[in-house]
Amino acid sequence: MFKSRSKDEKAAPPQDAAPADLSKQTRDPQAPKGRPTPKRAEAQSQRRTLATPANRKEAAKRAREERRASMTKQRQALAGGDERYLPARDKGPVRRFVRDWVDSRWHAAEFFLPVAIVILALGMIGSRNASLLTLTSILWAVMIVAMVGQSVFTARLLKKALRERFPNENLRGAVFYGVMRTMQLRRMRLPKPQVKRGQQP
Repeated sequence: MFKSRSKDEKAAPPQDAAPADLSKQTRDPQAPKGRPTPKRAEAQSQRRTLATPANRKEAAKRAREERRASMTKQRQALAGGDERYLPARDKGPVRRFVRDWVDSRWHAAEFFLPVAIVILALGMIGSRNASLLTLTSILWAVMIVAMVGQSVFTARLLKKALRERFPNENLRGAVFYGVMRTMQLRRMRLPKPQVKRGQQP
């Protein structure tokens, strides 16, 4: 009788033993995780799947938002000269030098548009006046000759300056880029001028 009771007491767990706190148990790092570790390609594929829009409408909406954000950054860059978000045609040290070189000088071609408007107005006002029509024709000829001559002279000087500054760079299209910039009013040029007239680029 005593023998069986002592066996039962030994076999029975102590009443005041607290249950083990499962939250404090840490997993053995060497123990298996219960699932195989995914390969890098599989993980990247899963991330791409999660990032893929659910339908065409969602994809179009996301594309519009990205395009709008990109255009906003480009407009800000054109106004402030931030090289990171400029359009491809305006990027690079060569194009920046061309812009600064052009913006630091006066050019007859930049006044072509306002002068052309004045000449057209004179032509309309004096459409029945032969002498005024002759004057407008002379003004047209003088303006065109001045613009062409200035553009040729500017192209030669700019080409020389580019070869001296960037002897090993690809200068294709840079001179034409500069000449076209001279035909715009200074306040209407994009990207905005970053130098003052007379300042060395």
